[in-house]
Amino acid sequence: MQYKSTMESTYLKCSALLAKVIGGIVKNEDVEDIVQETFIKSYEAGLKQEIKFERTYMLKTARNLALNHVSKASERKNQSLDEMKDLPGDLTSKSLESQIESKERFLNFCRATDTLSVEVKRVFLLKKVYGMSQRDIARHIGISESTVEKHVAKGLYQCSLYLQQLVESETQQVTSILKHGETNK
Repeated sequence: MQYKSTMESTYLKCSALLAKVIGGIVKNEDVEDIVQETFIKSYEAGLKQEIKFERTYMLKTARNLALNHVSKASERKNQSLDEMKDLPGDLTSKSLESQIESKERFLNFCRATDTLSVEVKRVFLLKKVYGMSQRDIARHIGISESTVEKHVAKGLYQCSLYLQQLVESETQQVTSILKHGETNK
């Protein structure tokens, strides 16, 4: 138990320094995750072996994790289309009809999001279109993660209601046209 308290106290004392070191290597939004991962890795290593210089060990671990993070991000960014073996068929040969349907679905989605309040719409689009995590959205906007979750749920609910009403309206129009056509025969 003595070890646990020294590793934790060392982490608490140097977490700001860890963040500063990591911040010079990675983007600001990745710093906190890497600082936390540094503690976890250091703690796990400390359970397996004795670490005499915990602060130095944590600083080196943080630096290595940050460099690995940058390296992995760079590899993903540099992957070219030439390296991909086969493109999915729907990326290379879409019919005109499916393109129109896709654009129509997108327009309907845009119309549905236009019915949302400004706050809900902003959070909803950051989550669903840009794929941001709740934590990142909360930090970016300056609201709690709980509020982000509520806004996303509200956005989903209101958009699904709008789209459901749209489908029902279109169904009624088709039914009306079909009935009108039968009465003219």
